[in-house]
Amino acid sequence: MKKVIKNTKKGILMVAMLAASLSFAKEGTPFFSIKNESERTSLTLSLVKKGNLLSIKDDNGMILYKELIQTTGIYTKGFDLTALPNGDYIFELDSDIEIKTIPFTVESNNVVFKKDMEKSIFKPVARVQGNLVFVSQLTLNDEPLKIDIYFEGSNNSELMLTETIKDTKCIERVYRLTGLKTGDYKLVFTTSGREFTKIINN
Repeated sequence: MKKVIKNTKKGILMVAMLAASLSFAKEGTPFFSIKNESERTSLTLSLVKKGNLLSIKDDNGMILYKELIQTTGIYTKGFDLTALPNGDYIFELDSDIEIKTIPFTVESNNVVFKKDMEKSIFKPVARVQGNLVFVSQLTLNDEPLKIDIYFEGSNNSELMLTETIKDTKCIERVYRLTGLKTGDYKLVFTTSGREFTKIINN
């Protein structure tokens, strides 16, 4: 605790622990099904919500296809994946609190899905209550979470706090913004090779 207070120098204090309040899908429950035909792959996703983003990305992270889900419920669509160059790809479903990925490989017009490599990344969640910022994240693979808090000035960003949390499946933090400059703050979360941001006003 002393180290955290010393490193902030701006009055951001870790004051308590937040019990996780998010309800997550049961681990191991399949959320998709695949039906491969000669030149068509039918993808069915269960429990999607309107506003979820479905993408196809290559192994460099380049987006080759994206679609905003229009209806809550079950999503089904056919794709001609055989036209893709040989290589590794993923379907990615981006929802409010979770990113699910389904890897597949294309080789000589054959499409092979790697269901055993399906992965879920739970996003860090930040909510503001009065002068407190509550941060929580579920990390099934004990992925570290780096938290950077910046004050957003008119011409520049000033780093107020940086912290990396490791070796836990349930990350819970509370930060106090009392006594700080009035204005916008940016929270930058880095985990699983991805970056998430949230802007708050103090």
